[in-house]
Amino acid sequence: MKGIPVLHVEADCIARAWERSLLELHQKGCSLKTEYDKPEDPPSKDATMLITITEPLSEPMIHKDFPGGPVELQEYVMEVCDGIKDHLVRNPDDPKDTRWEYTYHQRLFGYQVPGLKPFDQIDILARKLAKTPHTRRAQAITWKVWEDNDCYDPACLQSIWCRILEEAGQPVLSMNVRFRSNDAYKAAFMNIFALVQLQLRIAARIAELSGRAVQVGRYVHMVDSYHLYGSYFVEFERRFLGAMQKRTFEQRTMRYADVKAMMEEARPAILEKARTMGQP
Repeated sequence: MKGIPVLHVEADCIARAWERSLLELHQKGCSLKTEYDKPEDPPSKDATMLITITEPLSEPMIHKDFPGGPVELQEYVMEVCDGIKDHLVRNPDDPKDTRWEYTYHQRLFGYQVPGLKPFDQIDILARKLAKTPHTRRAQAITWKVWEDNDCYDPACLQSIWCRILEEAGQPVLSMNVRFRSNDAYKAAFMNIFALVQLQLRIAARIAELSGRAVQVGRYVHMVDSYHLYGSYFVEFERRFLGAMQKRTFEQRTMRYADVKAMMEEARPAILEKARTMGQP
């Protein structure tokens, strides 16, 4: 193949799929520089990646080797699904405002176009599917042409697309997610986990609107640039690859069901932490 490799992995659960994607990238990715490299950094490993997760709610859902723990994972889910950090997004009309360019929640649930009211794209998507389950038009986007082409930190997540298939008389929600850029080692697992939680919420919202239970179907994570930064190589080889040699898959992962109660109990502290962020 000429050009950047196109890689594909498939697995039943999030933890196994993420692990396989890193191994595939490490073995078959090409060498490419990035705009964030320091002079001493080796080129990144890079590829276009397609990750298919056939049963995204199946256990084990959590991989122990993502850089973080259950509380950090809960915080990120709340950031994406609940918007606990939307107040940190900068005012685009104030050039002196140096807060965040975006949050995914704000772009998905309150997409702002100059001169118009914000669009709750997730509710629009759910209403489309409740009315016409087979529609191909149920999607949400994040890119703002008038802002993101020139900003320092444009959104990595680009779109979410959903469709329903009837299987054995029950609606099943499939979801495709596309990223233009995804840090495979230090971001992708949390991205996938949080977006699967969003898929679960979308299914629940469609069920509420339609009066029919909706199952969560396969999740597909498509990335234009799925990369392992050269500056991570030493850590990745010692921590991630080292764990592959020393521990079984069961030892490298954990069941979400076993830590969910603890993660939920952390909500008040996470909310208070988020509330105080950005304050002088």
